[in-house]
Amino acid sequence: MMVRQLTKNQSLVFDALTHAEGPLSAYTILDKLRDHGFRAPLQVYRALDKLLEFGLVHRLESLNSFVACTHPHDHDHSHGVTAFAICDDCGQVTEMHDTGMEERLSALAGRQHFKTEKTTIEIRGHCQNCTGD
Repeated sequence: MMVRQLTKNQSLVFDALTHAEGPLSAYTILDKLRDHGFRAPLQVYRALDKLLEFGLVHRLESLNSFVACTHPHDHDHSHGVTAFAICDDCGQVTEMHDTGMEERLSALAGRQHFKTEKTTIEIRGHCQNCTGD
């Protein structure tokens, strides 16, 4: 993977997500970065767009929030499947990858003559800590 030089704003947004205890909305990121000169949501969204493009962060559609990628150098984000287990109790998000699942979903889409660009799966439920298992 090519090492990318992040802008100041991209670095600040990425750092906020990396050190967060869970997913953050763009407005929460904006609030955290006001002391660093962030004044408008557009500043955060521009940085997030690039970080998404670089494969450094993921957008969680069901939560309308973002998380730092836990494996930014291990896989190609432009293709493939990323799955997230999201705890409805504590908000913990676990990123998962499975090449077997990726192959099965690719074959399924191929049978429908559908070319996938990106697949994200969000699994909602309760983590081990919250269920006591």
